[in-house]
Amino acid sequence: MSDSRVPRRRRFLVCEPRHFAVQYAINPWMHPDTEVDVDLAREQWQQLIRVYRAHGHDVDVVEPVRGLPDMVFAANSAVVVDGRVFGSLFHAPERRPESTHYDTWFRTAGYDVHRPGSVCEGEGDLVWTGRYMLAGTGFRTTREAHREVQEFFGHPVISLTLVDPYFYHLDTALFVLDGGRAGNIVYYPEAFSTGSREVLARLYPDAVLATRDDAMTFGLNSVSDGRHVFITPRAEALATRLADRGYVPVPVDLSEFQKAGGGIKCCTQEIR
Repeated sequence: MSDSRVPRRRRFLVCEPRHFAVQYAINPWMHPDTEVDVDLAREQWQQLIRVYRAHGHDVDVVEPVRGLPDMVFAANSAVVVDGRVFGSLFHAPERRPESTHYDTWFRTAGYDVHRPGSVCEGEGDLVWTGRYMLAGTGFRTTREAHREVQEFFGHPVISLTLVDPYFYHLDTALFVLDGGRAGNIVYYPEAFSTGSREVLARLYPDAVLATRDDAMTFGLNSVSDGRHVFITPRAEALATRLADRGYVPVPVDLSEFQKAGGGIKCCTQEIR
């Protein structure tokens, strides 16, 4: 069955974890007394880049900046659809300077960048499905930003309310398997409000449902190219369910980044 799944070449923007650390606590995963093995983090990150390239994907790199330990989480910097860049305005003051450096990268690469007027954390809370934008709120990105995203892109935006602080970004509770009209997703239902769960069930009646164990291992912070699913090796049960659906799980261990509440998708911004 996996032969019927067709991968699509992607372009990713990433940032080396040269200055990665846990220096403050802005989500339940972070504890400032946690020691980070920076060498291991860089080794794990480099493996992710090697795996992406080995599967035919293009990878661009933004230069890390000293004093910005979370800049490695490139997904939060923007959302890009049809070559249009909607930038970020972080909730936490500690992360706000990151936006300027990512905006500079995009502008140097020839893109115009829209700066949001409301708190918005890029692909952390904005998940493009190929038809519309799924948009998370509840902990970081605001509903006002959802309206701003819809006005900017001219695509429908579907607001989803997150209710579990461990899943403070949409990309920790949901990811897209394949886009387009017949696309599908994976998600952890209990991360969402009752109404949001009903919306997802109506939109994606055939979705792959994840358990809390899957979600707590950052199994939902995955990246799919339509065939290959780049996923933490700790999400074994979820990987088995994906394989049963015809996808090819590709395990990549980013365990060091989970100390800051991040994983594969957090480290990966997609340029569409």
